[in-house]
Amino acid sequence: MKGRAIRYSAEEMAWLEESRLMVISDYHRAFVERFGRDDVALSHLNQLRKRKGWKVGRDGARYKGRLRTFNSEETKWLSDNRTLPIKEYLAGFQAVFDRPDVTERKLHALRKAQDWKTGRTGKFEKGNEPHNKGKKCPEGVGGRHPNARRTQFKKGNVPHNAQYLGHERVSKDGYVEISVDETNPHTGFERRYVLKHRWVWEKANGPVPDGYALKCLDGNKLNCDPSNWELVERGLLPHLNGGRHRKHLAYDEAAPELRPVVMTQAKLRHRLGKVRRKLSA
Repeated sequence: MKGRAIRYSAEEMAWLEESRLMVISDYHRAFVERFGRDDVALSHLNQLRKRKGWKVGRDGARYKGRLRTFNSEETKWLSDNRTLPIKEYLAGFQAVFDRPDVTERKLHALRKAQDWKTGRTGKFEKGNEPHNKGKKCPEGVGGRHPNARRTQFKKGNVPHNAQYLGHERVSKDGYVEISVDETNPHTGFERRYVLKHRWVWEKANGPVPDGYALKCLDGNKLNCDPSNWELVERGLLPHLNGGRHRKHLAYDEAAPELRPVVMTQAKLRHRLGKVRRKLSA
């Protein structure tokens, strides 16, 4: 059977429209207290707002500053004890209040939402000792599991990329580099890489003078034998490369039997240029 119609006076309607943004429970309680309308149920006011098309705003705006899950007494306890670890926080709360619906996740979210500081940073403090310090991992667990042991480095194993004293590598320019017992001037490390052909040549002939360089004779930069490298002036190198605009045959592009001739011609052109510059000075 259809229920009786609920009638509202003009004053009541004006108040209901003006106060429509209130949470429905507060809305109903305030209306009943103000107008003494015990015959009006919460559902009546909810239906009225829907019929009139009264917008109540988003939930976030309506509930701003109001805790929907906890009453004032519970909120005070939670605020006073907010520094407790989460497990003790939950256990203490449930011991005081009969709230089995509250979980650690809810309490954690509450502390974040209310910006309650716990005094903990989540970091290990200086001097803190781990709970498992000095304890050996049980056999068959973690790093002592058979599957883990199978892929572990064995004692005395040397990684494939170990760079020991005397280690050699090839640079992007094709020259052999060797790790020697000299302090790296850039990093301060006890070893550094140098060009092997120059290092070997200087062992046999002494330091390369300023203004000079070593030229590979057979074209094989991997051949670091001192006899394969000739000391030449740096000014000779452009001539060995074919000169400006590559007018001459480059030394490295010449056939092996022609390289001595190319070397001699380059030295002559270099010497001739020096003489001409001296005469014109």
